[in-house]
Amino acid sequence: MTTRTARKSAGRIAFVGAGPGDPGLLTRRAHDTLAEADQVIYDRGVPESLLAAIRAEAKDDTQFSPAEGAPGDVAKVLLSAAKSGLAAVHLVAGDPFGHETVVKEVQAVARTAVHFEVVPGLGQAEGVATYAGVPLPGVRTVADIDDVAGLDFDALAAAAVKGSFAVAVDAGDLAAVRDGLLAAGIEPGTPVGVTGDGTGETQYTTTSSVDSFVAAALGFTGRVVLTVGTEVAQRDKLSWWENRPLYGWKVLVPRTKEQAGAMSARLRAYGAIPCEVPTIAVEPPRTPAQMERAVKGLVDGRYAWVVFTSVNAVRAVWEKFGEHGLDARHFGGVKIACIGEATADAVRAFGIQPELIPAGDQSSEGLLAEFSPHDEILDPVGRVLLPRADIATETLAAGLIERGWEVDDVTAYRTVRAAPPPADIRDAIKSGGFDAVLFTSSSTVRNLVGIAGKPHARTVVAVIGPKTAETATEFGLRVDVQPQHASVGDLVEALASYAVELREKLAAMPAKQRRGSKVQGPTALRFR
Repeated sequence: MTTRTARKSAGRIAFVGAGPGDPGLLTRRAHDTLAEADQVIYDRGVPESLLAAIRAEAKDDTQFSPAEGAPGDVAKVLLSAAKSGLAAVHLVAGDPFGHETVVKEVQAVARTAVHFEVVPGLGQAEGVATYAGVPLPGVRTVADIDDVAGLDFDALAAAAVKGSFAVAVDAGDLAAVRDGLLAAGIEPGTPVGVTGDGTGETQYTTTSSVDSFVAAALGFTGRVVLTVGTEVAQRDKLSWWENRPLYGWKVLVPRTKEQAGAMSARLRAYGAIPCEVPTIAVEPPRTPAQMERAVKGLVDGRYAWVVFTSVNAVRAVWEKFGEHGLDARHFGGVKIACIGEATADAVRAFGIQPELIPAGDQSSEGLLAEFSPHDEILDPVGRVLLPRADIATETLAAGLIERGWEVDDVTAYRTVRAAPPPADIRDAIKSGGFDAVLFTSSSTVRNLVGIAGKPHARTVVAVIGPKTAETATEFGLRVDVQPQHASVGDLVEALASYAVELREKLAAMPAKQRRGSKVQGPTALRFR
């Protein structure tokens, strides 16, 4: 009998371009390669925000470490991992072949029998120029440079005469770039844009000219992108990333951990920097007997309606259904009402279309205004199930009873106060370190003040509806923003509109008054 020794699985190496920094600019191929990686070596030019996004979707046992040493040293680390049967990735900013050192690594790996691939990425210079609002029409001259000595300044000066070019360099090399351009004969007054933290949350672009851009970019660190030429003037019309309504605003999001993500995503789309601070945690009711009876009543046809007032209530009922092996089919014959669109979306996620969602005011009052009174002939079953939080108000239950319905007001979940946030967050809340705070319920107001203190007077206070506004006022807060419809999307939209109004008021101020005003960017927002 012949025995065979099991062969070790073959490893592989991938050189992956991370793009200019925004996690959303990773290619699908890059995303998939990183998700399957066992070991990721990353360059210092890869932003921490991008690394955090990659770590969040990587395998639990994926190892991350910075690239260290000469190209040969990095290649040895990659080869060692691959020969051990691992999928190894070298993650680099921009495009892999935009870096001479990475090209040398690829050459070293190519001399072996180890399988490798190179996954392109959008170059830093090209990507950041677009985010800065500087077009590079025609034949593009772009370069991502590790060593300024490799720049062909004569070619760059010629490109500036024809249009514009973009170069990604280290901030410490800006003076050398200026000297090289001037020595190559470029006109000193040629427009220049310098962009730091390109495609990031704090991207900032300053415009000047070749002879003055080093002083204008004083304080910039890390990798920066220079855009040089006549097209830099197009920024006034084409700048979009830095001109989003909430760009640069630090916004406090006091919600449960499960709910904060959707709001933060909407805020980021408008350019804000959200900071999630859980103020409440959702826990099961202390005694589950009420919910057990309610679920049995749903299956037995005891209820004509189920009224959901929150996403948490929907989740609590479906979790209880899951415990008993039930699904959406057991809601047959029961009508569902939802207090708002977010709650309705949670119901739809389980394959059920609600019968009633207030078209106007999405609150208890708005739902009651559209809820039909009980009719003994049309409604042979006259009971309503109302699964809610333990601290919910009695407005809705009382209103349904007034309309002739019997109501089972059931505690579906409890809301408890979360632990206080870190000291630096508490200090920022009380000192005005946040430009805005978004409250989505009365409990978030009470609990935030309880665990962290009152937001500073210059912080914009946005509330989702009238009840939340009343609670905020009771705690001495000035309410600046309240949407017409009580939903997360409308709340963020209302804050964005408010920010646009503030920007327009600032622009209309005389220059002298503007300089003397405390209104300087997103942090000082009072036009009183």
